[in-house]
Amino acid sequence: MDKQDQGQKRQDIRHRLRYIKSLPTLPPIASMLNKMVEDEEMTASRLGSVIEKDQVLTSKLLKMVNSSFFGFPQRIGAVSNAIVLLGFNVIKTLIVTSSIFDVMQSSDVGLWEHSLGCATAAGIFAKRHGLKNPEEVSTAGLIHDLGKVVIRAEFTKEYEEIQNMVKERGISMREAELECLGVAHPEIGGWLIKQWNLPDRLILPVIYHHNPEDATDFRDIAAIVHFSDILIRAVGFGSGGDKWVPPLDHKAWERIKMGKGEMKEVLNELDEKIIELKDFTLRMQQTKGGAGE
Repeated sequence: MDKQDQGQKRQDIRHRLRYIKSLPTLPPIASMLNKMVEDEEMTASRLGSVIEKDQVLTSKLLKMVNSSFFGFPQRIGAVSNAIVLLGFNVIKTLIVTSSIFDVMQSSDVGLWEHSLGCATAAGIFAKRHGLKNPEEVSTAGLIHDLGKVVIRAEFTKEYEEIQNMVKERGISMREAELECLGVAHPEIGGWLIKQWNLPDRLILPVIYHHNPEDATDFRDIAAIVHFSDILIRAVGFGSGGDKWVPPLDHKAWERIKMGKGEMKEVLNELDEKIIELKDFTLRMQQTKGGAGE
């Protein structure tokens, strides 16, 4: 594919994303929450009262917040308490992505597990580095491969071709996506969540999780998601769609570099979390349509 064909293909894909039908649409409540979150005088109680009007959403949210994924020591029984603990933007993102993860849970368990594992590792690194909102960094890890869900759901013919290329030629999914579509999953995921009006501190780490130093901002978050993606691939929890561990960006590693002792502590913490996640994902699969503990 020459550069002209590649550019045209990218434009076609971006156009199709605007009219995407095979993925769940953005929940109507998300638009309302977008406006409410921007209000500096908004309180957790007022925001919680809006979310609690949707029983299904409230149930999913509380089950997710009480799961081992977040690891809070006490049970959280009210949405307003969850908002206080996680922050407005994390709650909004969980609501926006909950329908997407229903699709992932039912169609691609391996990718869903990989995403949860990446989110967990990202949260651990963010806390170690004292980032202001580690839960939001974890959320960036959760949605970093959203573009793969989009390709599978919306570009079925191309997805099959990509799968064959990965299998027959032994190349990575990203390489196959670029060759087949002219654009890869990070950019596609970024386009979609930009349409959802999520903040740049989530959009940029998604787009640049393979090349974090190219991000115009939030390189520290992009670097953490980048390394978390690699680490979870290396550990072997879930599946990113191919057998390859992505190459490490050494400049990004310099941003989060740890000594052997601290890295060993991180790996021990991650091992414990992954055991809990395995239990969590099994329960989720047994509870159709819910995000269970």
